[in-house]
Amino acid sequence: MQMPTLREVVSDPYYVSGATVLLGGLIVALRLVRSRRKMKRLPPGPRGYPVIGSLLEAPKLEDEPWRVYDEWKKKYGDIIYFEVLGQPFLILGSLEVAQDLFERRSAIYSSRPPLPMARDLVGWDFSFSFSPYGQHWRKDRRAFHEHFHSGVVSHYQPAQLKETRIFLRLLLNTPENFLYHSRFTFAATIMRVAYGITVEPDSDSVYVTAAESALNTLSQVAIPGTFLVDIIPALKYVPSWFPGAGFKKQAAQWRKELDKFIELPFAHVKRLMKAGNAVPCLVTKLLDSLPDESSPTRDEEENRAKYVPANAYAAGSDTTVSTVQSFFLAMAMNPHVVKKAQAELNAVIGRNRLPDFSDRPSLPYINAIAKEAMRWKLVTNLGLAHMVLEDDEYNGYFIPKGTFVMGNSWGILHDPTIFKDPEEFIPERFLREDGQLDPAARDPASAAFGFGRRICPGRHFSDQNLFITIASVLASFDIQAPLDENGNLVKLEPKYYGGMLSHPVPFECRITPRSAMIPKLIQDSLDTLE
Repeated sequence: MQMPTLREVVSDPYYVSGATVLLGGLIVALRLVRSRRKMKRLPPGPRGYPVIGSLLEAPKLEDEPWRVYDEWKKKYGDIIYFEVLGQPFLILGSLEVAQDLFERRSAIYSSRPPLPMARDLVGWDFSFSFSPYGQHWRKDRRAFHEHFHSGVVSHYQPAQLKETRIFLRLLLNTPENFLYHSRFTFAATIMRVAYGITVEPDSDSVYVTAAESALNTLSQVAIPGTFLVDIIPALKYVPSWFPGAGFKKQAAQWRKELDKFIELPFAHVKRLMKAGNAVPCLVTKLLDSLPDESSPTRDEEENRAKYVPANAYAAGSDTTVSTVQSFFLAMAMNPHVVKKAQAELNAVIGRNRLPDFSDRPSLPYINAIAKEAMRWKLVTNLGLAHMVLEDDEYNGYFIPKGTFVMGNSWGILHDPTIFKDPEEFIPERFLREDGQLDPAARDPASAAFGFGRRICPGRHFSDQNLFITIASVLASFDIQAPLDENGNLVKLEPKYYGGMLSHPVPFECRITPRSAMIPKLIQDSLDTLE
């Protein structure tokens, strides 16, 4: 096997995760000796070679590691252990094991690996998604949960419904731009909910532009090992003029973009509040609940009020959008699903109005489509890495402190013993014989949103968005595969970009109104929401 180049070394997450230990020389040796003395029985997995461990076997992102780990599961079982340059990794291949460790032992399995480039240099330390487990994380998480738990997200339904109806109008006017429209719709929804800002279609919103610029950097810095400073954290103290420190200049530029994303809409709302013209939104609620200015916690709480809405935008920016785009692909590939869904919509709401949230309990097949869209093509195929805070033992296996632990969400939701024909889009897998939702079926939310105390707290908001989008689009439009120059149907293949977040490679489909009544229905529905 050909040895990796230096360029591959500094760009691969596995190298990054363990290279600090390796570069320590004597420290590495001492740590390995100390660990080996304790490791009476390591979990099964590829053992690799001295010093480099499983460096040559560990899959890279372009190898779709979730599939590789799922294959390893057949050989090694539900827990797979390997080391890369001294850094231990543990892959959990079943929901049962993931729940055992991430939930039942959450006190020691809920931290995150360090990310010097992302957290210290670019400034993503404000995001509790990447924060180490501890008191500060708990406060941030609690502040977010207070405004997005299942008991309060219904307050956001009017804004979600309004933006969904605008989405329908965009699809009516320019259906070929459905991928762009889906991204715009999420941005407009979260801007309305979080900041009370109305974003007009095709407008050059400074707030959305700032958010998109900042979030584009996230995918580049969120994976451990993309930058050399992740290998050698001390490099963050090197001056930017030092040879080879170009990453410091890049980080400084990205920090400016991130600051715009955080500060611009927040400052806008504060100005409107001062003038008495603010639209009620998440930020106004947070600012209204701040302690008195003389309070010693005032600055901390105001920062938290600033970061909660930014976290909401960052958490859902790609996840919700990617799932909606996968829904369009699945419908174009499975016309029988479209027909069955539309038959349910006709029976429940008729053809003279559009669905709303009150219809949800009466639309089991639509709900099943939403679940299957989430399961079929996961946005996060591997759950974000957790880090073990202390040595542990599980089923007789030793798990050393500092191990990076990842749940194979893709494997869990594509297990053929649970989901027959897992690569196929089959909403019926979530229904009983009587057509109602089957409570015994494995819910994709059990793995799609992460695990344990690190489960995504915005999942209820996302779930609402997904339902109303799917129901509204299928009530209004037919979705079909494109035609070639001879008028024949083009066979669509699901192709996806890899990385921390997965989303479909751009594709085409035909989106046409179901009847001549649809344009009027969409406009009338918008008029009633004004």
